[in-house]
Amino acid sequence: MLEPLLGDDVDDSGKYLAEVIYGANDGIVTTFAVVAGVAGAALSPSIVLVLGMANLLADGFSMGMSNYLSRRSEMDYQRARGTHDAGDDGGKSPASTAFVTFLGFVLAGGTPLVPYALALEPLFPLSIVFTGVAFFTVGASRSLVTARRWYINGGEMFVVGMAAATVAFVVGTLLKGIA
Repeated sequence: MLEPLLGDDVDDSGKYLAEVIYGANDGIVTTFAVVAGVAGAALSPSIVLVLGMANLLADGFSMGMSNYLSRRSEMDYQRARGTHDAGDDGGKSPASTAFVTFLGFVLAGGTPLVPYALALEPLFPLSIVFTGVAFFTVGASRSLVTARRWYINGGEMFVVGMAAATVAFVVGTLLKGIA
């Protein structure tokens, strides 16, 4: 699909697909988990923004650093056994994969907070819509660098992501009396 635009570079266009999808999906899920948990517990919308932003930046940073440490560990392991070139795995250095994971996490993960940040009513129902659209869009965008159909990719990520989001809402609802 990208071949007319990128020519011979089409093979490299999906080089960071795993990091983008991993970061984006986890960012959307964990941020919406905060939104759904707070909404399920019927707490103040301002708590959504405080916890949501704290989660977005801290967890995004953690994801990026975890990616960095994971890649470094894998490279060190391969080098210790002499089974891997001491290079950076096709141009993907641990620092670049960490940054892409963080960026995917923060950019996509901020989507569930948009209604709260802009005071769009009704807050939680709109957050559900924004979250669902984000899941579908990120999933569908995978078809730009894969041979799968956009609606299959989008639907797959939508279903998996919304299932995780539902778990967060149910937990918040069940723990409502504790808070």
